[in-house]
Amino acid sequence: MATFAELDALTTEELRDRAFDLAQERRDLGFFVDLAQHLPSAGDAEQGDDSLGDIGPQIDDYYNMWRELKGHDYGDLEPLIRARFIDYLMSPES
Repeated sequence: MATFAELDALTTEELRDRAFDLAQERRDLGFFVDLAQHLPSAGDAEQGDDSLGDIGPQIDDYYNMWRELKGHDYGDLEPLIRARFIDYLMSPES
């Protein structure tokens, strides 16, 4: 596991890539939903039927959607988004 200093030295895009990879590996839909709700365009990003059916495809959909936002301008939220990525990367598997 990387240290805070190692993670903080990465660009936001590198942090995003690592956090997304980890969330996909963990099949952690909650990470993507939480992130979507805090981005400026969260209303456009929220999709789904709130069912708990097969979560795997939902995770893949969120993962692919956010992957397409490479270079996304997080604006004033970037420090908070970076902190969320770092926190997630440092968290033990739940």
